Amino acid sequence: MTTKTIKDAVHDHIRVDGFALDLLDTPEMQRLRHIRQLGTAYLVYPSANHTRFEHSLGVYHLAVQALDNLGVSGVERDEVRAAALLHDVGHTPFSHNVEGVVEDEVGKRHDEVEDIIDGEVARVLEERGISPDSVAALVRGEGRYGQLVSGELDVDRMDYLVRDAYHTGVPYGTIDSRRLVLELGYVGDELVLGEGNIQTAEALLLARALMHPTVYNHHVARISKAMLKRGTERLIEGGVDAGRVRRMDDHELVVALRQNDATAETGERLAERRLYKRAVWKPRDEVRDTALDANPRALEDEIADDAGVEPHEVIVDLSTPPRMAETEASVVVDGEKRRLEDVSPLVRTLMELHEEGWRFGVYAPEEVLEDVERASEKVV
Repeated sequence: MTTKTIKDAVHDHIRVDGFALDLLDTPEMQRLRHIRQLGTAYLVYPSANHTRFEHSLGVYHLAVQALDNLGVSGVERDEVRAAALLHDVGHTPFSHNVEGVVEDEVGKRHDEVEDIIDGEVARVLEERGISPDSVAALVRGEGRYGQLVSGELDVDRMDYLVRDAYHTGVPYGTIDSRRLVLELGYVGDELVLGEGNIQTAEALLLARALMHPTVYNHHVARISKAMLKRGTERLIEGGVDAGRVRRMDDHELVVALRQNDATAETGERLAERRLYKRAVWKPRDEVRDTALDANPRALEDEIADDAGVEPHEVIVDLSTPPRMAETEASVVVDGEKRRLEDVSPLVRTLMELHEEGWRFGVYAPEEVLEDVERASEKVV
């Protein structure tokens, strides 16, 4: 069986063999070389150009370590290996930045990959005796071993936190992923951390809590994401098929934006980093409920009309209230399975801080910022 060793910036050497090597060469996997892991965060952190491809390799590497530790073999092992490698093939361009827009149109989340792993990927899997449907179910987090790929203690976040910290240069995402993987086990059919690992789990939560305001929700990353999202919405409204957008890579989407009359300015601004500025940036308790419950596009029209500017010059950024799924993970304490948030005061504090970090944003070009700020204050 052919084996290759791939040099990785985070995990050093990753060994890939057999059918996994064949999966790497499929168009679906190679597309991930052209999708940035952190979307538009490179506009804040210039070195954040790592891709979903290298992240997928890292997830595969950690999944293999977990499978070894858990003693999983046979077809189940191969299915998990395949799911770990393929778990991101359903991502839209710029990762999560435009996922919601495309999902609203095509009705599929990034973890619903049945249609994408049809064809060449399915051929590779079936030649190995692996069911594509079983792999797709694992990607969605279903079943006993689906939790390894997509769950509160999945190897996905164990890779991306370390990888994102490395490529942004931010030190807060450092976690002991090796220890986490080795301490995974099952109580019944639930994936848990073994006895004596409260601090290990706390370190994971602390890393995530610090990375969110510093990287994932940095205001420039939020502004550029909102611009890209609105531009993609208008691209689809202008007749570009959402299914086609779903299968684009980052470069193809930027070109499409720049070539469409309705979105050309957005495409140029993103390409040249001429980003909108913050007219409003407020915590939840300072925003009226009517604004929180409103349709963002309707708010944009209202603010633009009051400010005397064009509707596309106002972007309302009403993101989903934050959730830390890891707090629902279980850890064994004194021989009993306990929820992490129930046994760790630190985790409860981190949950509160995470919620307090949520912000409501209104953005506009610098030349009309004062007018938009004045109009926004009336509304929000």
